[in-house]
Amino acid sequence: MTFDKKKLEEIKKAEQEWEENVVKPLIAKRPERKEKFMTDDGFEIKRIYTPADLGEDWDYMEKLGFPGQYPFTRGVYATMYRGRFWTMRQYAGYATAEESNKRYKYLLEQGQTGLSVAFDLPTQLGYDSDHPMAEGEVGKVGVAIDSLWDMEILFDGIPLDKVSTSMTINSTAANLLAMYILVAEKQGVPQHVLRGTVQNDILKEYIARGTYIFPPQPSMRLTTDIIMYCAEHVPKWNPISISGYHIREAGANAVQEVAFTLADGIEYVKAVIERGMDVDKFAPRLSFFFNAHNNFLEEIAKFRAARRLWARIMKEKFGAKNPKSMLLRFHTQTAGSTLTAQQPENNIIRVTIQALAAVLGGTQSLHTNSYDEALSLPTEKSVRIALRTQQIIAYESGVVDTIDPLGGAYYIEWLTDHIEEEAMKYIEKIERMGGMMRAIERGYIQKEIADSAYKYQKEIEEGKRIIVGVNKFVVDEPIEVEILKVDPSIRDKQIERLKKLRSERDNKKVEEALDKLRNAAEKEDVNLMPYIIEAHRHLATLGEVTDVLREVWGEYRAPLIF
Repeated sequence: MTFDKKKLEEIKKAEQEWEENVVKPLIAKRPERKEKFMTDDGFEIKRIYTPADLGEDWDYMEKLGFPGQYPFTRGVYATMYRGRFWTMRQYAGYATAEESNKRYKYLLEQGQTGLSVAFDLPTQLGYDSDHPMAEGEVGKVGVAIDSLWDMEILFDGIPLDKVSTSMTINSTAANLLAMYILVAEKQGVPQHVLRGTVQNDILKEYIARGTYIFPPQPSMRLTTDIIMYCAEHVPKWNPISISGYHIREAGANAVQEVAFTLADGIEYVKAVIERGMDVDKFAPRLSFFFNAHNNFLEEIAKFRAARRLWARIMKEKFGAKNPKSMLLRFHTQTAGSTLTAQQPENNIIRVTIQALAAVLGGTQSLHTNSYDEALSLPTEKSVRIALRTQQIIAYESGVVDTIDPLGGAYYIEWLTDHIEEEAMKYIEKIERMGGMMRAIERGYIQKEIADSAYKYQKEIEEGKRIIVGVNKFVVDEPIEVEILKVDPSIRDKQIERLKKLRSERDNKKVEEALDKLRNAAEKEDVNLMPYIIEAHRHLATLGEVTDVLREVWGEYRAPLIF
């Protein structure tokens, strides 16, 4: 279906007459608000959108089609939420494995349908809890995992053949996946039935987050090792979650989030293909992770644009033949950067709007932030409210009863097209630079994000962008929210467990396994996953495995970029 040219001219003429005869006289009596109405990436929004804004070449089948069919604008599955809801996750993990295990069981009892594990900073950076660099950080922003013993406790009583587990881990993703496989093995669950995700997106660490360990090239090798290992041995697992979330949290706008995330995806696909694996062998299990920000309609359009753009990239650039290789399946988390310490209960409304945008945008998995996260780790009560937000959307709102209910809305379709076009301009520019790795090394991506973040903050400080409770509708009142505090003595508990582990394990077998890993890491064409699994099978610690790779590859120090 395309729009008739004559009919579009009639609509344009009618719109002009409406502006002249209806809008102008009304504005003369009752002016519109003074601020400009803009998308987050700086394009002015019209007063109203009609078919004329889409143009006479706008073709329904080319732009939209049907859910579960190329280009997947309307959804990756034919029945979407009429078949089943998105996976409801709450990102959780703090202190020791014992305490996090209790939280996971509580969330599962409350109706959560998938686990999402947060790890503390020492675990993310490859340090054991007894390392000097770990002091003051053990168990603070996630659970401390030093060895297979901790991982066994973390998932004690949780059947790994029945749950899907997402692990937000990057530089040490191979270690945590290896431990997870071994825990499942002890439960009698073979790795080929495991379902879940490791984030494993190292490029965005160099861009926005900073929990990298090794230089970019060996880091990319480790990332592709995991992708290739899972394609062969853990086929239901998502070996990477290509993450726009942190790019957006660092200050990117909606277009940049789509562009830089998909550019990262292109880099990973190229890297695996260069190592000799056919695109249709691994691409069906690639997954993505996006932010749900405040601009409700723009966020919905963003998800739709990203889905269509990725389908076209996979088909046209990489020659994928399997439709599953073209699917942009994604997890969404509501925007932590939008949460305010002032009037924290307002965050419940923000999270609801963001979660609804993710659902209307067709997410496969969703985490809703807790209202107290600007102040501390969430309490059980705040986590329950966040989970209930998803459940109310699913069971009470009615928005899931038909697929892509905003599809065909003129503004939504114009905005979807606009985000796709602007994101593609970025992607083409990055490709001309030599790809995402080169663009990161030049500091181009970092500067684009920094400029966007500066613009956003400047608008808040000048009152051009209203944040309720922060720069408008402010009240002077004490913040009365229950704070969850992590006991600093947990580091002592972790150190005691490490001492016990090292005294009871077969240290000779540990050294042999680490030597084999070291030798494999020195070669360029060897997949390291089997060696990492074997090391953890013999109870090598996370830090010991990481230190072997540090010896071989060194550590990365980011250059100063001005």
